[in-house]
Amino acid sequence: MRTKLSAIAIIGFTLLVVLGTVHQAMAQDAVTAYAKMAPVDQYLMADRDAEIVLARSAAPESIARDAEVLVLGRRGFETAVKGKNGFVCIVGRAWTSTVDAEFWNPKVRVPMCVNAPAARSYLLRIRKITELGLAGRTEDQVNEAMDTVPHWPSHLMFFYSDTDPAIWGANLPGSPVIAVADPMEHLTQFVIVVQRWSDGTEYHEGSVTAHHH
Repeated sequence: MRTKLSAIAIIGFTLLVVLGTVHQAMAQDAVTAYAKMAPVDQYLMADRDAEIVLARSAAPESIARDAEVLVLGRRGFETAVKGKNGFVCIVGRAWTSTVDAEFWNPKVRVPMCVNAPAARSYLLRIRKITELGLAGRTEDQVNEAMDTVPHWPSHLMFFYSDTDPAIWGANLPGSPVIAVADPMEHLTQFVIVVQRWSDGTEYHEGSVTAHHH
């Protein structure tokens, strides 16, 4: 009996070592696979209409139908549909929408829709990073040009002008609300993590890059 248990323990330990090695190898493969920019065509969507539909999927139809829609061109995002309600919908690529190891992953497609204040601030940042990437800048050069922030799980963002974060109970222990105030832009950004993506699928930690809608 004791011999059998020892054998099981050895097998279990061996399995853990193998799984750990496989995980490290997969992580290294990801870094190697996306170590540099792929040909520009791989980041573009050949079907412009499909990109518009995907971008609009980031918001309810009542918002998306009158939103401006941008699609990715060879030098950056371009207006495909003029909007009426101030919202702007796009499909984010890896350099703004996934973890650093997959910065150049051409397969990432993340639809997002922002309101008017965010379009005048946050979206400008997204567009600038995209332009730098498409211009052939390295990841380090892009990071140097922009103040990078951690990538978030599924969440809602609200933008207000010069709003005190304390009004929402933001940044307090146990509070689900996170706020970032930018006095230079006279803007306060509130972030609230949610359990589901815009298409209804449930968020799981580490699933950011796998969520392409």
